[in-house]
This record gives sequence, structure tokens and C-alpha cells, in this order.
Amino acid sequence: MDDKRYISKEEKKIPIDDPTGKWSDLTLLPEWGEKYYDVYTIRKHGKWVMLKALKKEYADSPEYRKMLENEFDTRYNLAHPNIVMVNDLEDVPGVGLAIITDDVYGYSLRRLIDEKRLTPKIVHRLETQLLDAMEYIQENHIVHSPITPETIIFTEYNENLKLINVGYAQKSSITPLDSCEDIRSYGKVLGEVLDHLPTSLPRLRRIANKCNSESPAYHSITDLQLAVEKRNTSQLFTIICIFILLMAALLIWLTVK
Repeated sequence: MDDKRYISKEEKKIPIDDPTGKWSDLTLLPEWGEKYYDVYTIRKHGKWVMLKALKKEYADSPEYRKMLENEFDTRYNLAHPNIVMVNDLEDVPGVGLAIITDDVYGYSLRRLIDEKRLTPKIVHRLETQLLDAMEYIQENHIVHSPITPETIIFTEYNENLKLINVGYAQKSSITPLDSCEDIRSYGKVLGEVLDHLPTSLPRLRRIANKCNSESPAYHSITDLQLAVEKRNTSQLFTIICIFILLMAALLIWLTVK
């Protein structure tokens, strides 16, 4: 994969002047850009990586450069298989100061929706890998923008899910409002995917509707995970109690035997 990169018609190759030969093949990825940032792929010493850099109108602002540095500090120590790994913060010719991450060979969920390329595996990844990544973000008290189809990437061959925009600050704890907003984001993503599937999935539709209701039925990502797994907290509590009782009975039986 390192010797070739498939470029869509929306993507734009940009000439780069680097006499050292360290950087080459700079390409802008418009579909993954944000309000203040552009996203690129580029070769670093011949290996594809991704860049997140300030748009030209913000690049010289100390305020926005500090914002980029804070995001790097927040994301650098995160390590999760469904979150794109941050590697470095460097000045890149033709781009400026940029967060450097692992490359993701794949397509955004937005593009897969628009091109009618959703698969059962993608739906399953949203039920499992997306919720795992969101739980990890909450456990680390990461402040982040809403998760959307634009920030969810599926790798080209095995359709593994990767989040590319997972936070820009860290705080001491998350609030119920933070959790509620994440649950609504998940419901919107899931609901849009269900809208574009050729088949009806009533159980997942009910979950999406509950996430999007004025007062979400789930109070945490754990509650949501249990609902997706067709369980609920009370059922899990009952199972744990039964297990404890069985273990106690076994211990008593071994003692009196």
C-alpha cells in the first residue's frame, strides 16, 4: 500500500518544495476538513501519513496555533484501535505547523452513505467499534466536537472503523450533559445510516430514536452498549446476583461436604 495512493476527484494534489526530500506527494482531502483546519495526506520519508493543519487564514495567528498545539497535547497519549494515532507535531513545507497522524486508507462514512456503499459489516462496526471508541473518549474526559459521518472512517479492505477527530482538550471529569450530547451524536449517525439502508432494522431504529429523543433513554455509553447488545442494566444486575448466589451455594456445599 505504501507505493500507491488512490485519489478521488474531490482531492487535490499540491506541489511541494522540499529540497531535503523528506516530504512529497502532498494531497488535500476536502471531505475531512474542518472549520479551522485542512486535512492532507503526504509521504514522510516515503511513508504515507496524514496532516491536520490550520487553514491559511488562521496559520499565522498565535491563538489558533496554540489551539492546534493543545489538540496535539490532548491526543498524543491516546491509544485505541478505533482512533487514528497521533505521532508528531511538525512544520511541513507548504502547509505549516501540522499534527501528524497515521494514514487511513479508506473512506468516510459520509462518502459511503452518498455513494450507497453501506454494508452489514459497517452497521456492525457502528454497534461495536464506534461505541468502544466513544467510551474510551469519555473515560479519558476528552472534550470533542460532535461525532459525525465526516469524522468516521472505514478502512478500505477490512472496514475497520477509525475516528479522525477525537478531541481538543481534556478536563477532570465529564458531565451528564457531555454524555447526553455524545448519545445524541451516536443516534444521529445511526439514524442517518438506517435511512439509507435497503432493509429495515427495527431494533436499531428504536435505539436511534431513543438517543435522539428530547430526554434520551440512555444515561451513559455503557447503557447504550447494553441496549445494542439486547440487554439492560437490570438484566445484567440479575445475572451478577444469580452468579454470586450460585458461587455462595457451591462454597457452602464444599464446606459441609
